[in-house]
Amino acid sequence: MVLVRGMFEEWLKRCRESRQLVVVIVAIALLLDNMLLTTVVPIIPEFLYDIQHPDQPLTATFSSIPPNEYPVPHGAMTANGTVPTWEQREATLKKERHDDLVHETVAVGMMFASKAVVQLMVNPIVGPLTHRIGYSIPMFTGFFIMFISTIIFAFGRSYGVLFLARALQGIGSSCSTVSGMGMLAERYPDDKERGNAMGIALGGLALGVLIGPPFGGIMYEFVGKTAPFLILSALALGDGLLQLLLLQPGVVTTDADPPSLKSLVMDPYIIIAAGAITFANTGIAMLEPSLPIWMMDTMGAGRWKQGVTFLPASISYLIGTNLFGPLGHRMGRWLAAMIGLIVIGICLMIIPTARDINHLIVPNAGLGFAIGMVDSSMMPELGYLVDIRHTAVYGSVYAIGDVAFCLGYTIGPALSGTLVNTIGFEWMLFGTAMLNFLYAPLLYFLRSPPTKEEKKSLVTGEKSSVRYITYQNEAEEE
Repeated sequence: MVLVRGMFEEWLKRCRESRQLVVVIVAIALLLDNMLLTTVVPIIPEFLYDIQHPDQPLTATFSSIPPNEYPVPHGAMTANGTVPTWEQREATLKKERHDDLVHETVAVGMMFASKAVVQLMVNPIVGPLTHRIGYSIPMFTGFFIMFISTIIFAFGRSYGVLFLARALQGIGSSCSTVSGMGMLAERYPDDKERGNAMGIALGGLALGVLIGPPFGGIMYEFVGKTAPFLILSALALGDGLLQLLLLQPGVVTTDADPPSLKSLVMDPYIIIAAGAITFANTGIAMLEPSLPIWMMDTMGAGRWKQGVTFLPASISYLIGTNLFGPLGHRMGRWLAAMIGLIVIGICLMIIPTARDINHLIVPNAGLGFAIGMVDSSMMPELGYLVDIRHTAVYGSVYAIGDVAFCLGYTIGPALSGTLVNTIGFEWMLFGTAMLNFLYAPLLYFLRSPPTKEEKKSLVTGEKSSVRYITYQNEAEEE
């Protein structure tokens, strides 16, 4: 018995020292967080509509209602005061449904954006906090908050309660993402290895985005609203136990003097990298609340079609993140991100031309792959910029990276409803595509950013010849 216990403790010790298992833990945390993020996409729009229209749920088709039972819409009397025919009533009711769905886009967009807004507010707190207490406690806190949010989603039956659950998830996501990425950057000091590790972790994020919509749509269709969230809460408990066993959450201090959040925010190269993440994700964030409603309106798409419409984007994002983790380092992360932004713009312009769900496959796949190119290139680039231009302490820079990610998911859903109502779905995506095209050339500045030594030389006013010799020596060492 003692021998078995000793072997188990030795095995557990090796597991706790393994960098690969840290990657797995971070990937699982991102997987569950993004499953919760996207599971609601095919559920919430229809669930809210049915709450507000209990007599005419979206599953009820007008053709299934007997003509003599068609309700007479308010103000639908004809000019001579007679009751309209059932064909006229059907046309009026379809227009009312269209108007209600377009109007609902605003409410759904605000709910989806609430998570990112809260995450934006919490990130500047979590980043510096990791410098003082380490990454494991915030990571575990993120799991606990996500578990509570999932339970609220399971049993919430009103817009206000569901809004609260979505906002609460933002706190948990901030803790998990900032701590997870900082932990990987610390465990993988080599830039190439770091890119590979973050590519795998972002693959967990991609898998969550991949599984979430079809999982939510199918479970809602055949089991009900509560079931998918109860399953997610059970998986979250398993993740929490894994963290307790392997990470052993506790306070860990560092001797290095961390860079201030202000110095990182004032670094133009970090801002360019972070901005690429924002613009890359704004388009897909706009599509999350608006595309399912647009499909219901123009294609009559049911729950499962709304759920699977993001499937090509998720699969290709998973491929893109794993491919460009190592490939971005080889070809130049700035170039990979620049190409990604251009491809995103092209795909956004193609999506509104679709007239059937099959027409959405190629542009959605291209969109997901290109976002994967940008995310898997710019996330390790942020760590690299801190290494060469600041101090190798990563909590605050990944707080900035997560802020950039959240900005896209704040601006997108918050504006999508208003833009759909004012300029239309097509022009909304066209304008977003133009922004991606205009931002892409800025990535060229990341081709060869100056190092910390070069920054000091510029500040102290050393002669250019001295700076040039220093640069040559660094190049030879590489």
